[in-house]
Amino acid sequence: MTKVVVTNGNIDGALKKLKVKVARSGVPSELKKHREYTKPGVKRREAKKEMIRNSRKRKRD
Repeated sequence: MTKVVVTNGNIDGALKKLKVKVARSGVPSELKKHREYTKPGVKRREAKKEMIRNSRKRKRD
C-alpha cells in the first residue's frame, strides 16, 4: 500500500506526491491491461510491433 504523510496541512502537495508514487508503481497501466481480455495471438503481435518500434528508436539515436 502506498502511503504519503501530510505535513503542515498541505493536502495538495501530499495528493501530488501520492499520484506520482502510484504512477511509478505501475498500477494504472496494469489496470488498463486487465480491462478486457486479449487473445494470446493479439498479445504476441502487439509485443512484436513494440519490439520493432523500440529497435527503430534505438537505431535512430
